[in-house]
Amino acid sequence: MGVNCDKPQHWKRDIALSVDLYNAWFLNFAPNTYREERVRATGNVEVMLERTGYLRKLTIHELSEHPSVLFGLRMCTAPPIARDRLVGLAGVPRALVDTMEKDDRLPPQMNKVALEKSIQKIIAMITRLVDVDIFTWLAENRDPTQQEVYRAATIVADRLCGANANPIIRNAQERRQLSKIKAWLEARRCKDMTGKTDLKEMQPGTFAFRLNVPGLKEDRKTVNIPVDAVVMPRKAEPDRLPVMIEAKSAGDFVNTNKRRKEEAAKIGQLKRMHGDAVQYVLFLCGYFDSGYLGYEAAEGIDWVWEHRMDDLKEFGL
Repeated sequence: MGVNCDKPQHWKRDIALSVDLYNAWFLNFAPNTYREERVRATGNVEVMLERTGYLRKLTIHELSEHPSVLFGLRMCTAPPIARDRLVGLAGVPRALVDTMEKDDRLPPQMNKVALEKSIQKIIAMITRLVDVDIFTWLAENRDPTQQEVYRAATIVADRLCGANANPIIRNAQERRQLSKIKAWLEARRCKDMTGKTDLKEMQPGTFAFRLNVPGLKEDRKTVNIPVDAVVMPRKAEPDRLPVMIEAKSAGDFVNTNKRRKEEAAKIGQLKRMHGDAVQYVLFLCGYFDSGYLGYEAAEGIDWVWEHRMDDLKEFGL
């Protein structure tokens, strides 16, 4: 018997309450979160400008030492260019650009000569397209004033945050959700063992955030699945599996339906490794419609709404 997945008669009301909760959070906190991120981004851009001689000394060494600055450099052009556009214009491998920006490293398997040639192509393209209306000192071949650097950095930071707005809000919401789970568990005398335990070592009455849990793919290859919160109930029997909780939030209905297969894939991998006793629970806040809920229910996934957290007790917590 489920906690929420088998009660469709309650879904409509819960969806409305969940949307209201998300909207209230967004209106009260998201603007500040965005502004704080923009301040941090401005500082990071200023550091990047100083290291590159204010874009006059953009070198292979700089991009090799700090590969993730490529995201910021793409926002320094006129117009700002998307990742795929840079790949096409510079004629470089997509994997190179992805690895630099997402992993802040260079592809270790890439031939050194080919790697240097590709980075040089990227530098040449950025230099060709750089927005001289922002970086006014470049056309005049002079040092910028402090005010010019700050102005340019704020413009680039605004572009960065605009391009990355959804992840900024999503990450802030995830941190908030995990803090609520932590507070709820600690109020029930559960101990936070994040970074101090693994799945096999978990003791009753403990929990850990972002724990890697082994799963099994359809091709029987093992895979590590990062789970937001893993909790061993206080009254757990020997050899029982902990409850695995995935924090999910969404600011619109469209993206949730695009992402719903992710959870289905995870629970499939977990059950292939650990059996049908797996309890994989979603912690939901925001725009999750009946289509999303029905899909997850059909996959054997249950959930707890953030506006009714005490439902976690129904999972033995």
